[in-house]
Order: sequence, then C-alpha cells, then structure tokens
Amino acid sequence: MPLSPRDLAPRLRGVLAFPITPFNDDLSLNADAFQTHVDYLIRSGLHAIVVAGGTGELYSMTPNEIVRVYNLAVEATAGRVPVIAGVGYNLAIARDLAREAEKAGADAILMLPHYYGRAEDDGLYQYYAGIARSVGIAVFPYARDAAVFSPKLVDRLADLPNVVAFKDGQADLRAWARIRDHVGGRIVWLAGVGDDMVNSYFAAGAEGFTSSAANFMPDVALGLFRAARAANFSEVNALIAKWIQPVFNVRSRHRGYEVTTTKEAMNLLGRFGGRVRPPLAELTDEDRSALRAALVGMGLLT
Repeated sequence: MPLSPRDLAPRLRGVLAFPITPFNDDLSLNADAFQTHVDYLIRSGLHAIVVAGGTGELYSMTPNEIVRVYNLAVEATAGRVPVIAGVGYNLAIARDLAREAEKAGADAILMLPHYYGRAEDDGLYQYYAGIARSVGIAVFPYARDAAVFSPKLVDRLADLPNVVAFKDGQADLRAWARIRDHVGGRIVWLAGVGDDMVNSYFAAGAEGFTSSAANFMPDVALGLFRAARAANFSEVNALIAKWIQPVFNVRSRHRGYEVTTTKEAMNLLGRFGGRVRPPLAELTDEDRSALRAALVGMGLLT
C-alpha cells in the first residue's frame, strides 16, 4: 500500500538514490540488472529510490518501458523504502505516466520539467498542478533547465494537498533562498544539483538530497547526509574533496556525462551500469582512462 502524502513527506529527509536504468549493448533494458541494483541500493541503507529520473534516462525510454521500470522497482523494493517515479514530456503523457505509477504501487511522483522551452508561471502551474491532480499519492516538482520557478509559483503549488516537497536543480542559491523564505516549512526542501553541492544547499536549508553517486558509493552519500544534517560542513567538504570531486571532474568534461560517468564507474567497479542511450554519449577512451585513474586514486580500484 503506497504511503500517504503526509506519511511520505518526512521520509524524504535523507538520501534519495537515483538508480541508473541499465541498458545492454543493443540498448535494450536489462530488467534483472535493474532489480538487482535497486536491491543493492536499499540494502546499502539509502532512504528512498527515485526511478526513471534524469539519472534513470526517463527521456530516452518509451512510455511502455517507463511503466515497466515503475513495476520492476516496486517489485524489487517490496515496501522497504519509498519508491518515487519520474514523469515528464508533456501534460497528457505525464498524467498518464503518473496514473500508471500510482497503479504500480509507487509512493510518490517526481514531476520533471516539460519538454518545451521557457514558460510563464501560469503555464507552469497548469503543467505541474495538472499532474498533481491526476493522482492521490504525493508529488513534488523538480526545478532545472527551462523549469524556472518563482516564489509565488511554488507557493501556489504548495497549496495542493499532495505537493510535499520541492527539488531544486538550478544551483541558484539566491533564488532558492527567496523561494524558501516565501513558502516556509510547508514542504520538504531537497537539493537536486549533485552530490558536490550538498554543503552549499544544506547550509542554505536543504533537508535531503538526490544522489547519483549513491549508485556506486552509497556509503559516501550517506556520510554526506549525516555530516550535512549535523551542520558539520568541514566533514562534508572533506568527503566531497576525497570521494566526489575526482569523479565530478571527469563528468564535467562534456554535456550529458552526469549519467555516462555514473554508469561507467559502475561498470569499472564490477556492477552492471551498461550503456547510455542517445542523445547521451559514451565516454571517450581518454575520459574513461581519467575516470579509472580517479577511482584508483580514491582506493576503489587497484
């Protein structure tokens, strides 16, 4: 039985793992590898699982594949942690996907940005509110790229009974502070830029964060959360410098490498990450060597 929005909200104050969606060499979905990986993340102690998000390559999958991923995740999780399902594209497709996720047993919906460019507040409200009203489970919007939220827009969305959180991926801490100041403690505040900015976001009031590094370093992600929750930012900075930045230095080399480096790190460490689908590109030989060197330097590879 899915969690109610009221019960789900406090469960978001932690590390929300963003599992990759493993694709074989022919770019088909590897269902067994996906379920094995979800089980690994849960047994590692992560607080929630977000499937078919950005790291999960939502936009490279067909709607049927996405729904299959929802069902695989709910089955593999077996109620141990909340399952949050990503939706996007446009309002009609996003509502259909949200309903399928609810039917599959997901606990919440992550509402990814619309496919089109910049839009005004009223249009964005209709998109996000339209998704929220299509289901009874918890939902929360994700601000990134063209989805730029004003304080008034987040305030309007927070009035909806199943909007329980706000995930920020814009890395604009000034705008983030204005939104938080306007909306207050009615929703849970989630950092969604990357593990390398946990320090900045928690210092500015974040209560949980989404992690791609958890795919291959779950203990590090959990350590970041514990230190950030305790406001021990010197420890957070030390963890980032030792464990996060060496990998992020490689992933910053080309657009789309956020997912590619995560999958290739898994591959190098003996966990099946598989390939990325277009338009994402595989690592160049030079960048793969740099990633390997980083993992060796961190003591994860010999």
